[in-house]
Amino acid sequence: MLKNKDKSENGKNKRARRLIAAGTVSGFLNGLFGSGGGVLAVMFLRKLTGDEKKAHASATLMILIMSVVSFALYLINGSVDVATGWTFIPGGVAGAVVGAIFLKKVNSEALRKIFGAVIVISGIVMLIK
Repeated sequence: MLKNKDKSENGKNKRARRLIAAGTVSGFLNGLFGSGGGVLAVMFLRKLTGDEKKAHASATLMILIMSVVSFALYLINGSVDVATGWTFIPGGVAGAVVGAIFLKKVNSEALRKIFGAVIVISGIVMLIK
C-alpha cells in the first residue's frame, strides 16, 4: 500500500514541478514581451490538463496576475504610455466578453486551430515588420 502512495506522491510532485517550470518560463516571457507568456501557458496547460478550453481559461488567470506584476514594474521604470493604454481598454473589455462567450461555443479542435493560426499570423507579421 505504501508503494502506491509513494507513486501517487511522486506523480503529484512531478506535476507540481512541471507547473512551476511552466509558470516560470511563462512569467519570464510575459515580463519580457508584455504578455507573450500566455501563449506558452496555453500550450503547457493544454498538455497538463488535456482540456483545450480549460487551458485557455486558466491561462487567462495566469496572464492577469503576470500582467499586473509586469505592469507595475514597467510603470515604476517609466515605460508605460498610460494615455494610449487607456484608449485600448474599452475595446479590450468588449473583446474579452465576446471572446469568453465564443470560448463556450466553439469546439476544442476549432479552438486549437484558430489559436495556432493567430500565433502563426502574428509571427509572420512580426518577422515582416
